[in-house]
Amino acid sequence: MIKAAIVGGSGYAGGELLRLLLFHPEVEVVQVTSETYAGQYVYFVHPNLRGHTDLRFSPLASLAPCDLLFLALPHGQAMARISAFGQLAGRIVDLSADFRLRNAVDYERWYDGPHPAPDWLERFTYGLPELHREELAGTRYASGTGCNAIVTLLALWPLYRRGLVREAVVEVKVGSSEGGNSPSPASHHPERDGVVRTYAPVGHRHLAELIQELGLDPGQPGLHFSITSVGIVRGALATCHCLLHDDIEERDAWKMYRDDYAAEPFVRLVRARRGIHRYPEPKLLAGANYCDVGFAADPAGRRLVVVAAIDNLMKGAAGNAVQTMNVMYGWPETLGLEFPGLHPI
Repeated sequence: MIKAAIVGGSGYAGGELLRLLLFHPEVEVVQVTSETYAGQYVYFVHPNLRGHTDLRFSPLASLAPCDLLFLALPHGQAMARISAFGQLAGRIVDLSADFRLRNAVDYERWYDGPHPAPDWLERFTYGLPELHREELAGTRYASGTGCNAIVTLLALWPLYRRGLVREAVVEVKVGSSEGGNSPSPASHHPERDGVVRTYAPVGHRHLAELIQELGLDPGQPGLHFSITSVGIVRGALATCHCLLHDDIEERDAWKMYRDDYAAEPFVRLVRARRGIHRYPEPKLLAGANYCDVGFAADPAGRRLVVVAAIDNLMKGAAGNAVQTMNVMYGWPETLGLEFPGLHPI
């Protein structure tokens, strides 16, 4: 078993990560840090873990060497200490936005300031196994992915990689947990103080990841991206109106998505003609690491509407981080992530 530590374990993503790792057969969690709750049992903050662990939060200053560090800190904190973290562990999986973008100039545009450790950006691999499995298998450092970015990327990837889209309008509806476990109310401005915002008609930072991963022109990406908060706690639902160069039939969309995702353990195609849940539904994915993808064609309008859903704390954060760890260590990708979600909801 490897020894792992979670830095910044009092947030929602840190709590989900600890929940998963406590039951992972190849991992022993040896430390969980929190400055606010240092010395207190982790189940004081994460009551669902009562009876499953006697770990207490440690201050960051007492962080000891281990095999793998998970960094679940607010944006801007990991990048400021990355050299020290790199000396404590042979491998790092960062859940924040600090190493998602490959170009340091992009951080100045999207995150309001220069990156303090630009030389580390090229060491990190974007932590989305569906797009970067081979690179992740050989890396020591994996970045986090934005939850809104990951649900949109998995919705759009089969179309964009084939060059079929001339323009797209994406609306992502998100739950309240995306705002984080913070005692202070979050502003709804998407560009301030590093907190992920739950309402952004334009200018959301996760657009930078879409531009990077889809290979778009930063000046004219042709991708219009909005985030809206809705009355759920967990979940992200992306509705992507893809305006295409040519007409497309639904059976052709099925073939493309099946070709790309048939072997993916955590991407499921959902498009039923009968029943209550005919398209992806984020509530069904609570606690699960799946991304469900469905679509409907409008051939006369040269349009394909793609709908994708995830649990933002799982496939959008902690679950994806565990999946990434499994790839890095060569373990079965589904290890510790077999929970299928809940029904009824």
